[in-house]
Amino acid sequence: MAEWDVIIVGAGIAGLTCAEELCSKGLKLLVLESSDSAGGRIATDEYEGFLLDRGFQVFLTAYPEAKRILNYPELKLNRFAPGALIWHDGKFRRFSDPWRKPGDLLATALSPVASAMDKIRIAKFRHDTTTADLRRLYKSPEITTIEMLQQRGFSPTVIERFFRPFLGGIFLEQDLNTSRRMCEFVFRMFSTGDAALPSDGMRAIPNQLASRLPEGVLRLNSPVKAVRAGGVELSSGLQLTAKHIVVATDEPTARKLTGNSPESEANRVVCMYFAADEPPIEEPILMLNGQGLGPINNVCVPSQLAANYAPPGQSLISVTALLKAKQEPQVDAVSSQLREWFGSTVYGWRHLRTYPIHYALPRQVAPALEPVEKSSRLSTGVYRCGDYCDTASINGAMASGRRAAEAVVNDFEELRTAD
Repeated sequence: MAEWDVIIVGAGIAGLTCAEELCSKGLKLLVLESSDSAGGRIATDEYEGFLLDRGFQVFLTAYPEAKRILNYPELKLNRFAPGALIWHDGKFRRFSDPWRKPGDLLATALSPVASAMDKIRIAKFRHDTTTADLRRLYKSPEITTIEMLQQRGFSPTVIERFFRPFLGGIFLEQDLNTSRRMCEFVFRMFSTGDAALPSDGMRAIPNQLASRLPEGVLRLNSPVKAVRAGGVELSSGLQLTAKHIVVATDEPTARKLTGNSPESEANRVVCMYFAADEPPIEEPILMLNGQGLGPINNVCVPSQLAANYAPPGQSLISVTALLKAKQEPQVDAVSSQLREWFGSTVYGWRHLRTYPIHYALPRQVAPALEPVEKSSRLSTGVYRCGDYCDTASINGAMASGRRAAEAVVNDFEELRTAD
């Protein structure tokens, strides 16, 4: 007889969402996590009084699945200013969302980042992505983001100065070969909500989900070696049985656990953190590289949003560099470019840590999102969830976790009826 109704392998966002849904149905559940904490790729380290998210990430408050499942006030969210400052021709140029920050309307209108026609096209793009039903966006013709932007008539200037660094920092690839469906989803989320950071770091999101699970459901430091219908084998050799197994890991791990080739494409990123006595900018806003030169894609100062990110009297600077070749950018090269942007004050900055993340996001090059919502069933009694099964985002991970739970409950009910 099976020990559990369901075993979930992996306690990332997808696995935790799936677990909460299944617990609400009264199923006997076990969640196995290989590491010493829940969260998967969403994690935060404490280092010398700083909070260092493992890779620069933001939480988008418009995520529909997140609004359904998370307690926002408990997260103590701190919002970025809408828009961005774009480095071009030796200075930062403001490019804001005038619908959400009307005070920046004139600065945005006069910005050389985009022509008047580009700004009109952005307005139409915003209208089209925010007024259409989300499922309709998910069924738009599957082409790359760069093809979609070109088809919409955007000039090479605005693509290079705004879209490439902005979307490249989200997709973690600057060629903009990511599916246009992912692009339209992301643009909708940024247009209808805020980009934010929890006061206690991005770890607060999985921690909130994990805290709601009944005691004993989550088992940490329990790596799984193999998955089969009816049970799992731990790396220790222990065999555990369940009526249903949900594999809630990244795609390469899921394929390996189920006996398939682990090969899959992923986008990589390097995040560097620096400490400073003074912030290089007072405003809580994202700064983008609008010239495409040097290793830096974007910079922000998390401690200007949430004071907890740095100890008193200190500022935390986050730098994101996309890997354009196999060689990772070095601290000296990044520091040199930072001095171009912020001047000699950078000499006083102290490098804290570098995070090279080799599986940051599943690569969703068109037609990767065909369809967007992928099936949860792998085989009889074995299911999957993760952001590779949906849009590569926190929302996609949550949505896939919910769908996996729904599939399990449906099959569980059919088995119970048959018995």
